[in-house]
Amino acid sequence: MSTIRCDIVSAEAEIFSGNAQMVVASGELGELGITPRHAPLITRLRPGQVRVILENGEEQSFYVSGGILEVQPQVITVLTDTAVRAADLDEAAARKAKEEAERALANRGAAMDIAEAQAQLAQAAAQLQALERLRRNLKH
Repeated sequence: MSTIRCDIVSAEAEIFSGNAQMVVASGELGELGITPRHAPLITRLRPGQVRVILENGEEQSFYVSGGILEVQPQVITVLTDTAVRAADLDEAAARKAKEEAERALANRGAAMDIAEAQAQLAQAAAQLQALERLRRNLKH
């Protein structure tokens, strides 16, 4: 079985580096499934989940705040401002951030720029979605 190296790097640290059978991520135009021998590409990522299927078939999930995904013949690189293992996400904090962003958008207050509120809402919703997918995968 062939594999490709995958590196997930945030502004703070390298979150993951290892060999993978497949990497699934949310690109701007939809879901991407990348396997060994995939054509080279660069695309922007939406906030959401990146799933890495390891050599042994085990799946690891990560939340990314958006960023860039680059595919080269021997390596897949995910560059992002924020990356967190899905199991380490704080559901209560994500729900609170989502509610605050929704409130700011509803009030159109001066306390927060509308674009900033929309970005925070998208990130909080993506974190909650990553947590939900992780729960569903654990049940199976």
